Amino acid sequence: MRTDRQIAQSLLESAGITIDGPNDYDMQVHNEELYSRVLRQGAIGLGESYMDGWWDVPKLDQFFEKIIGVDLDEKIKGDWGILLKASLGIILNAGRKSKAFQVGQAHYDIGNDLYHAMLDKRLVYTCGYWKDASNLDQSQDAKLDLVCKKIGLKKGQTVLDIGSGWGSFIKFAAEKYGAKTTGVTVSIEQKKLADELNKNLPATTILEDYRDINQKFDHVVSLGMFEHVGYKNYRTYMKVAHKALNDNGLFLLHTIGGNNSTHSTDPWLGKYIFPNSMIPSIQQISKSIEGLFVMEDWHNFGPDYDKTLMQWYKNFEKNWNKLSVNYDERFHRMWRYYLLQSAAGFRARKLQLWQIVLSKNNVSDVYKSIR
Repeated sequence: MRTDRQIAQSLLESAGITIDGPNDYDMQVHNEELYSRVLRQGAIGLGESYMDGWWDVPKLDQFFEKIIGVDLDEKIKGDWGILLKASLGIILNAGRKSKAFQVGQAHYDIGNDLYHAMLDKRLVYTCGYWKDASNLDQSQDAKLDLVCKKIGLKKGQTVLDIGSGWGSFIKFAAEKYGAKTTGVTVSIEQKKLADELNKNLPATTILEDYRDINQKFDHVVSLGMFEHVGYKNYRTYMKVAHKALNDNGLFLLHTIGGNNSTHSTDPWLGKYIFPNSMIPSIQQISKSIEGLFVMEDWHNFGPDYDKTLMQWYKNFEKNWNKLSVNYDERFHRMWRYYLLQSAAGFRARKLQLWQIVLSKNNVSDVYKSIR
């Protein structure tokens, strides 16, 4: 019978990884109990053992790129922990309204100092647009401007941002386009900072669940929030956006997307980073908009998220010394794991970044795609 180490080595070798090997993507093991822990606990065991310092990799993003690229998780059978997580996601409806504020408390309320250190000057916590950009600030300005252009935003128009974060888009649209903007968030800390940053602008942030929106707007956008909705609520979400949108307006959905339909999230990410999160597929999105919207444009620039995440990682590590006053080393390893695993998912093309423009079929002119 093969030992746990031999089983683990065989699995890693299928991805081109050698235990204690010489390459930057090879796993360096510090605790021999790692193998049984990972084989028993799956994604949770792998992530938590890294947080505990049981193993390291010089280039963690390259390690994950290799693992994700060969679908190594599909080769691991009998992982009852993952099966249970998937089953619970289906049964419990992780994105239901009673849990709407959990991700705000667990992720976005961690501390504004962390996000100031990691993100661009506008605190944009979504993928940048790197087509003509040479740094993070430029990529995020370009992304916000791209959104405004895609919806044809004009001075004096009203626009809603569902999941508005620290108010980066509503601030940009108010400053650069003269729009009257409203954002909704489930994060107390985000609203507090957004109110401070936008106090002299027609840019208002409301603390509420998206299902409580009851106003009408010329345009609606949602940048990086749909991942928190959950597949059981996609149709409800689209009905909310449809109701909030004026008949001749446009709705732009900016979301991470997956190549396959799923009903759960990575167990480690769900536990430590994004509670109740879920990545939608093309099929799930298309089903949710059927009979409500006309799909005017579908733009994929997923590789840009790899660049964005790697820049966030560089900023995070560069500023770790001052952040370490408020965060311990286990958090340091957890956050690094999150950023580099995510970057690898986009690099391996298992994750995408979609901007989808939707109308109510009342747009007078033929929509022209903007890149």
